Amino acid sequence: MGCGSCSTGGGCAPAGCKSNGSCLTGGCQKMEVHDWLSNMDMPANYIPFQVIEVKFKGSRKEFFLNNDNIYLEIGELVAVEGPTGGYDVGHVSLTGELVRMQMKRRKTHLDQVTRKVYRKATETDVEKWKLAKEMEWETMHKARTLALDLRLSMKISDVDYQGDKTKATFFYTAEGRVDFRELIKRMAETFRVRIEMRQIGMRQEAGRLGGIGSCGRELCCSTWLTNFKTVSTAAARYQNLSLNTLKLAGQCGKLKCCLNYELDTYLDALKDIPDRIESLHTEIGVARHQKTDIFKKLMWFSYANQEDWIPLKVDRVKEIMAMNKRGEKPVNLKEEAVALKPAVVVEKVYDYENVVGQDSLTRLDEKARNRNNNRNRNKNNKGDQPRGQNQNQQAKAQPQGNKPAQGKNQQPKQGQQPQKQQQNPKPVAEGGANQPAQAQKQGNRNNRNRNKNRNKNKPNNPSGTPPKNEQA
Repeated sequence: MGCGSCSTGGGCAPAGCKSNGSCLTGGCQKMEVHDWLSNMDMPANYIPFQVIEVKFKGSRKEFFLNNDNIYLEIGELVAVEGPTGGYDVGHVSLTGELVRMQMKRRKTHLDQVTRKVYRKATETDVEKWKLAKEMEWETMHKARTLALDLRLSMKISDVDYQGDKTKATFFYTAEGRVDFRELIKRMAETFRVRIEMRQIGMRQEAGRLGGIGSCGRELCCSTWLTNFKTVSTAAARYQNLSLNTLKLAGQCGKLKCCLNYELDTYLDALKDIPDRIESLHTEIGVARHQKTDIFKKLMWFSYANQEDWIPLKVDRVKEIMAMNKRGEKPVNLKEEAVALKPAVVVEKVYDYENVVGQDSLTRLDEKARNRNNNRNRNKNNKGDQPRGQNQNQQAKAQPQGNKPAQGKNQQPKQGQQPQKQQQNPKPVAEGGANQPAQAQKQGNRNNRNRNKNRNKNKPNNPSGTPPKNEQA
């Protein structure tokens, strides 16, 4: 069902609704009806049904006469006749032959429909209607303050303004009857509109306000449930539910309506199970009844001071009960226990292949953790190598040129062992020279000898004839 503020002509999803899924009628999915005749072509001589269904705030729906045969579509805003004069604005929820079916379901005759449709809502009507809806929240809180000042035992849960801002309906809940005559006088002086007080039940209040149930879905009373049947604690007992009021009660404070949904199925299954059974007498002792699986037709019993439970079929339990009535007792229930199959754990089979780990929420944390572990591992490997070994590797990595290095980086001659390099040389004992000075003298001496050898190998005659040694 659409609404007047939708940008699309179809359904009122949050993506297409300018009110972000929360229309001024209190929600787009409350008590909606699917028009399955909308795509069907009617006969040529078909006369459309003159009654339409209009939806107002809080899933309130009423029927109106379309005497002027105004072409209306589902979701349009229309101005209709008010219950006590004036006009009201609402959404068209149903048209055509489905309205006739709805009237039959609600047991409403055509003669009972007297109010009519005035026109399609104009811009002035819509603006005035929106201003009236914006006043409802503040009006409700002021009315609650007035009720508290008068010490009235009532709870005002909702306020519904008429489209022309001439009337306000206050919905309240109370345990008994409330004398609110003085309250109406004060509210009329404060709000300057006509006041109507309407008492509703707890379930109707939850249906008007809406909410999310314990199942995770919207409340049944606000989406599709129209008639509220009484729910008793016997429904919980038949279904073997714990009598915990916190779990069995809904948002209205009453027992959940969904306790009646499967009650008939449980009652049919309980016909074959013996009722009010507490114990079975055997030769080794008395076996107490612990629990019953209604649909598997199994009953569990246990002996005193024993933790294991014995499952028995319902037919066998009936036979033992008949034996106990005759004064007979079986030997031991453990010999007649039903062998239960162990629970089979089914692994989840995914219909896709997780290649890059997109379904993992911590995939980025794992990458950062692995990167930090690799860094720490590299640091530990560098620290484990000996200090001299690192220096030798660095010395080997240096290229050996024709000229020897001077100072500390001087390479030793063949046959000599490499001396360890000292970063912070210390002075030698008294009477000796410093080690860096000796290394520098050694380097100078090697340079002189190498230069002498070069000069000997150079040719001295300018004519270009080779020396005598080379001719020999």
